[in-house]
Amino acid sequence: MLEDMDLRGFSVRTQTSYVRSVAALARYCRRSPDTLSDEEIRRYFVHLKCERKLARQTVTIALCGIKFFTEITLKRDFSLTGVPVPKRQKKLPVVLSTTEVRSILNEVLTLRLRACLRLIYACGLRLGEACRLAPTDIDSARGVVILRTAKGGTDRQVPLPPTLLPLLREYWKSHRNTRWLFPAQSCGHRKGSPAERHLPLSAVQKAFQLARRKAGILKAAHVHTLRHSWATHLLEAGINLRVIQEWMGHRSPVTTSVYTHMTEPGSSVATRQVAQLMSDL
Repeated sequence: MLEDMDLRGFSVRTQTSYVRSVAALARYCRRSPDTLSDEEIRRYFVHLKCERKLARQTVTIALCGIKFFTEITLKRDFSLTGVPVPKRQKKLPVVLSTTEVRSILNEVLTLRLRACLRLIYACGLRLGEACRLAPTDIDSARGVVILRTAKGGTDRQVPLPPTLLPLLREYWKSHRNTRWLFPAQSCGHRKGSPAERHLPLSAVQKAFQLARRKAGILKAAHVHTLRHSWATHLLEAGINLRVIQEWMGHRSPVTTSVYTHMTEPGSSVATRQVAQLMSDL
């Protein structure tokens, strides 16, 4: 299965997710996954959806992994008949105002976590992208951050606000790690030597939630909310949707267009137009 995924250029993250999905199926059925029938697989998905009540995205990842294993690795037909394929929920993402973002980030006191979270918002990064950055990915001369082999297997560049450079330099000088911009703490390495691990994603998530509570923000926000908020704030500032799409690394403009439903200028203009129409009646 791993060779099949390597040949197709799957990312390490996707490979890990698919392997875990097949392993979980085998544990549930207590049998080797290559001996399971379609009916047994169907019952497993009923268990995930109806008994464990897992989120749509979790079930979808499991479905994709098991489908790949069955069709590609085992070269066997995989019938989706009877399998409860989750429907995509059309929900608008939570968005923070600029004031709320500032309040949260000001509550992050640890230098490495403050630098990481501010970079995520300032550049609209995914959490994993930020934690896996190398020092050489910060091109201060050109004022960009280079995202190598980002989601979708492509590289992209996003503008880096110059006001963030002093904070990033201050943090990097505190460890001078040559491999990771945000290395894991207490890796057992001397200052300036490569660390084997980057900053854990869970550490950033925990720091964000702590700062959100201290700031008194009641919205159901998480680290990825900073990315949603960044995109919305750019639209409100008049940045072209196509430009935002490229910076976010979206393949389709449809994905980026969700933010047009959450911008204040767009909604206020529509409200004024409706009011004008009503006044003319």
